[in-house]
Amino acid sequence: MNQSLIIGQYVPGESVVHKIDPRLKLIIIFIFVIAVFMANNVWSYVSLYFFVFASVGLSRIPVSYIYKGLKPVWWIIIITFMFHFFFNSGGSVLVSFLGINVYEQGVYQGASIATRFFLLIVLATLLTLSTTPIAVTDAVEALLKPLKKVRFPVHEIALMMSISLRFIPTFMQEMDKISKAQAARGLDYTKGKLKDRFKALLPLLIPLLISSFKRAEDLALAMEARGYQGEEGRTKLRQLSFSKIDYIVIISLVAFLVSFYMIRV
Repeated sequence: MNQSLIIGQYVPGESVVHKIDPRLKLIIIFIFVIAVFMANNVWSYVSLYFFVFASVGLSRIPVSYIYKGLKPVWWIIIITFMFHFFFNSGGSVLVSFLGINVYEQGVYQGASIATRFFLLIVLATLLTLSTTPIAVTDAVEALLKPLKKVRFPVHEIALMMSISLRFIPTFMQEMDKISKAQAARGLDYTKGKLKDRFKALLPLLIPLLISSFKRAEDLALAMEARGYQGEEGRTKLRQLSFSKIDYIVIISLVAFLVSFYMIRV
């Protein structure tokens, strides 16, 4: 399995996290996003870290697997931190070297934004690793069901999300295959000037784009051959329903939110 990007991949398991209702998982993600942006001190961030790493531990997915899969994201987190570190001039000067001043507010803002980004990425990744794309689709469709009253295309939106999640690993594998084939022909897009690197990427991107259109066409033909006509007349093999684990998770979530609010205040 391609370890360069794990978002969109599903790891089968029988852990507590795997058994949580997908609707509840999405609600937890939504609440967690709000909590992340409400954090305003060290202890509130510590509690969020505890929540994320406890979730990873309960999922029984190896931390090393998640760490390797998040390698492409580390650069974004580091760049985000460095941007605030050097360019935010609020507060007092902590360090001054080579004519560059590092301000207290820059360090705080950089660490805060990088932490928020990291926590959100890890929890969102854990969602896809512990939940099948079909379950995510069903959960989105169930949560957005009230919007059908205003003729919002809930089923179509959920279907597009499902297809997107399914095709992320496929495209990554396809890109890996094409890049190896091009490397065998002597193509190297990791060296040289920036302009030359962009030119070298064309032999990689064009076959990938053609392959994407081909897969989309095959998918459309397959859906048409199976008589797909949208939501009308369709039934679901698995009906979503809350279990004892879900109610325990809800109680735990409420307790966490209360303690988080008290720490924040």
